[in-house]
Amino acid sequence: MQSTPSSKASLKKRTVITRIAGCIAIAASVFAAQRFANSAEAATKIPPPVQDEQVGATHSETAVFAGGCFWGVQGVFEHVRGVKQVASGYTGGAAGTAQYETVSGGDTGHAESVQITYDPTQITYGRLLQIFFSVAHDPTELNYQGPDHGTQYRSAIFPANAQQRNVATSYIAQLDKAHVFSGPIVTRVENFKGFYPAENYHQNFLVLHPDYPYIAINDMPKVSELKRMFPDLYRNDPVLLKVGA
Repeated sequence: MQSTPSSKASLKKRTVITRIAGCIAIAASVFAAQRFANSAEAATKIPPPVQDEQVGATHSETAVFAGGCFWGVQGVFEHVRGVKQVASGYTGGAAGTAQYETVSGGDTGHAESVQITYDPTQITYGRLLQIFFSVAHDPTELNYQGPDHGTQYRSAIFPANAQQRNVATSYIAQLDKAHVFSGPIVTRVENFKGFYPAENYHQNFLVLHPDYPYIAINDMPKVSELKRMFPDLYRNDPVLLKVGA
């Protein structure tokens, strides 16, 4: 893949500076360079999981997925019916290294991830996985997504319990057997070691900045594909994470 000077890391750093200044200034040269970077991965129509969680509980449950930049993954699931809250954060490493600048080094064990709080009577864990695999990211890209490279952008699932682990592993096997993707699924099913919310300026980024070049090119198409492929699950008004000042 051809690298570009407008990587997500530099864009995020630029975001911090512009937020301090009180606005987000987008230079035309940056936008022009991003046009030649990889755009959103193509959505893939896939069947729902044969094995899914048994719905019975009326309380909320959580799911933790990692699929590249958390901006887009959070934005997709904020538009899903039955989802109550989505937070961007870090999973897989220690609490002491769960900061953006440290995680960006790629050697903390963390992956940029999202924690999804959902109502299992409205949407199941398996249906969340169906959206994760088909729309939110490309599960065949090893340690990268689009223009973003490194283990912090790996495709991973962090089950909260044995039932979620069984659903995830059986679904991966089902999809691989069906050859629905052009290559094998590289998504890792990892042990859950804790979820650490990302800095406030990362939260709700897609919804708050839909015209930001990285978002417009890489992530807004995913929301459009969610609406097209899952009209029964799409919500036009996203559920936003409440963050402090």
